[in-house]
Amino acid sequence: MYIVLALLLAACEKPIIDEKTGKEIPADANVILHFTQYQQEAFTRAATDITNLCSRLNIAIFDAEGTKVKTVAQKEGDASYGTVALSLAAGTYRLVVIAHNCDGSATITSTEKVTFPNNKVTDTFFYYGTLVVTDALQSYDLTLTRAVAMFRLVLTDESVPSKVAKLKFYYLGGSSTFSPKAGYGCVNSKQTEIRPVSTDGIYEIFTMPHTEEDVLTKLTVTALDANDNIIKERTFENVPITRNQVTRYTGSFFGSGGGGGETGSGTFRLTADPDWDAVNGYTF
Repeated sequence: MYIVLALLLAACEKPIIDEKTGKEIPADANVILHFTQYQQEAFTRAATDITNLCSRLNIAIFDAEGTKVKTVAQKEGDASYGTVALSLAAGTYRLVVIAHNCDGSATITSTEKVTFPNNKVTDTFFYYGTLVVTDALQSYDLTLTRAVAMFRLVLTDESVPSKVAKLKFYYLGGSSTFSPKAGYGCVNSKQTEIRPVSTDGIYEIFTMPHTEEDVLTKLTVTALDANDNIIKERTFENVPITRNQVTRYTGSFFGSGGGGGETGSGTFRLTADPDWDAVNGYTF
């Protein structure tokens, strides 16, 4: 009789449903986190779903002493991607969220240090804040902030030499390690990115500025053949970078002239697409 009664009670229990997503969540969960948008600093347009911009989410929760008590990793394709249900003891915590597009998970060592697979930086967003947990079920909609600056090279050459197979970008002054607490890069990195020849002449790389207004002290762009022989190389110095902004350099890469560190004196500001705060353009 007791077994039958227990089965009847279990059959009557309703699953817990997240009101925002309509998805079932664990019965012991008392905190639900939704990562649905990113901070649009300079525009009033509707925010874009963060899951449409990033393929991975890494979450870490730290107690008042700074000890990491829980981590969660999600990737695009997971049934719960964009929503995290947690079971936490009542208390006050620090929450770190990193959204990115790397090939693997980011490593959140502390509230002041996040590293990425192979030190590669992609379009990246973050959240850092206090999480107060009670015994009651709580739901939070979190707004993330872009952590990176983009450098965009736009080539105006009518054609690319047939021997060129790829472009290598080697740059100093930015960071590939991030501090969520500070909101900026926290080491001086030497970054290298390889891009195949682009049909539209546009190449994009990312870095994490150390301050609101920072510079890439040296950026060397090298055109290589399939055997890594140098076809053409140009160096740009003191390239301005700002978090959530695009620095765009436009010009002829394979044309006459040595390139050196000349970037031209023309500077202009354009309205960006809704993913970015602004585009700052330069010619070389």
